[in-house]
Amino acid sequence: MKLLVVGSGGREHAIIKKLKQNKGVETIYALPGNGGIAKDAVCVDISATDIEKIVSFAVENKIDYAVVAPDDPLVLGCVDALEEKGIPCFGPRKAAAIIEGSKVFSKNLMKKYGIPTAEYKVFDNSEDALKYIETAPIPTVIKADGLALGKGVIIAQTREEAKNAVISIMNDKQFGKSGDKIVVEEFLEGPEVSVLSFTDGNAVVPMISSMDHKRAGDNDTGLNTGGMGTVAPNPYYTKSVAEECMQRIFLPTVKAMKAEGRTFKGCLYFGLMITENGPKVIEYNCRFGDPETQVVLPLLESDLLTVMQAVTNETLADTEVKFSDKSAACVIMASKGYPVKYEKGYEITIPEDIAADVFVAGAKLSDGKLLTNGGRVLGVTSVADNLKSALELSYKAVEKIHFDNAFYRRDIGARALKALEA
Repeated sequence: MKLLVVGSGGREHAIIKKLKQNKGVETIYALPGNGGIAKDAVCVDISATDIEKIVSFAVENKIDYAVVAPDDPLVLGCVDALEEKGIPCFGPRKAAAIIEGSKVFSKNLMKKYGIPTAEYKVFDNSEDALKYIETAPIPTVIKADGLALGKGVIIAQTREEAKNAVISIMNDKQFGKSGDKIVVEEFLEGPEVSVLSFTDGNAVVPMISSMDHKRAGDNDTGLNTGGMGTVAPNPYYTKSVAEECMQRIFLPTVKAMKAEGRTFKGCLYFGLMITENGPKVIEYNCRFGDPETQVVLPLLESDLLTVMQAVTNETLADTEVKFSDKSAACVIMASKGYPVKYEKGYEITIPEDIAADVFVAGAKLSDGKLLTNGGRVLGVTSVADNLKSALELSYKAVEKIHFDNAFYRRDIGARALKALEA
């Protein structure tokens, strides 16, 4: 089989490495891929958002199956365009990808179908939003409606911060058209849990839960990033919480999307907060999370391609999806200055004995050398019988890897370990 994977990050590298385990896979093309992915797939210099070129390439190369991984091409309708040419895909069509493409849509969906989430108000002009903030409960959460590279959410601790956020998003267009509308949301408290799930529009199969670490610095200090590390499973996601989520959130969401004529097939990501009043949805994503994928897929014991095809063919209920009962930890190695300004072009050295556990996110090949080419550069993942051992292995591996201006958090998994000890 010839496969195509759209995307260029650590998430895509994790997906490709897992797909390669299927003996029927002959070639995997990555569009555009990156310097590290080039070891495991044929990288083709076509942008993940150039739908026309992606489709042309897929047709010309007789691709048997495509996986569209990032949010942008999904929201732009990449799956629709590929399927129209007879190429089966993993990923939601445009009408379903709106669940991440529009915060306003997803909040209204939850309200309509009684899915637990934070209280909220929607604004399409800054004057009304600023007026509301004069009396809104503080802290509050301000969200740009559209996609914003995972950075369109601002937690405002004061009224002044909330006003600045509104002006920045709506008037100064910090996130472009994504900020034409905003959601002002109740601030929820409690442990956060990420649950990725396979769904074919009918059945829902949650994957192993995980815990992301969004802030750039230790002890959750510094700016929000795309994620500095993850651990799985998440100790706060107990059996009883999982059962409640399935009945009150997962199944109702999939049923709601179907009822709206927007059947969701692919990976539906549930960003949850375990509040005093039970689990609530913070956000939906229409794809695998990054870096959650880097700890979840290494624990998948079933064949990924088989599961993905079951999603496409709507036979998920009849397909075994098995996960290991071990633990996984991923430490992100980033470029100093991320998520703001950072330098690129430094050589990366990864010892061969740990290369299999490294997912490359921001790197390019130049004269046979792997060079830094992004903010988040590598995800270093380890699997072990328990979380403590997995973390120890990941940090030992990180110490063996070198590139100038590298930085990483030294407390990934600390909160999870504390929860396990409690």
